[in-house]
Amino acid sequence: MKKYFIFCLLLMGSTMSAKPIGQEKALFAGGCFWCMESDFEKLSGVDTVISGYIGGVDPNPTYENYAGKGYIEAVEITYDPSIVTYNKLLDFFWRHIDPTDANGQFVDRGKQYRSGIFYLTEEQKKLAEKSKQELQKSGNFLKPTVTEIVKATQFYPAEEYHQDYHTKNPWRYWWYRSNSGRDSFLKKIWNSDTTKQADSNDTFKKPSEAELRNLFDKE
Repeated sequence: MKKYFIFCLLLMGSTMSAKPIGQEKALFAGGCFWCMESDFEKLSGVDTVISGYIGGVDPNPTYENYAGKGYIEAVEITYDPSIVTYNKLLDFFWRHIDPTDANGQFVDRGKQYRSGIFYLTEEQKKLAEKSKQELQKSGNFLKPTVTEIVKATQFYPAEEYHQDYHTKNPWRYWWYRSNSGRDSFLKKIWNSDTTKQADSNDTFKKPSEAELRNLFDKE
């Protein structure tokens, strides 16, 4: 009886840690993970987006040391493939980054901000490589596409204050993003407003000048 009870506890634990039935995961890096998280959360079929670190050599990176350990900022996406396909995620990803920049993204410079696709299955790898080739042939970018496609390693969620930063600190996020050069670059390339390229509602409102002045007067 005791052995049966222990077995049941172990079974419950494994069930609780598993991903929800019918959902899949994807891992992308596109510079500032605040921006990647904010963008992907707008996409219908995406359940959760977690900011974190991937690609390093030593375990348990923190915001203070992740770059020195070789990690880059990334997001882990949990999505429903019956609503949004992996190909759709890839297309959405390309339209929110600069795939020609090997040394960062927009205002954020350094290898820790480079773009990347971290595949979890051979099918994801195949789709990612095909998508990258099609992007290169499209002519949207004159420079070579340098975004890495590599097998996923351990993903470490970032500290809690980084999660949903765009909703916890909307004014600071808007200030950062509006001055990062990301949206102006993407609008020029794709001739559209990438901040609205989604199927769900975006409730964030640009703060007024008075609200911004009040925020920074408190610093």
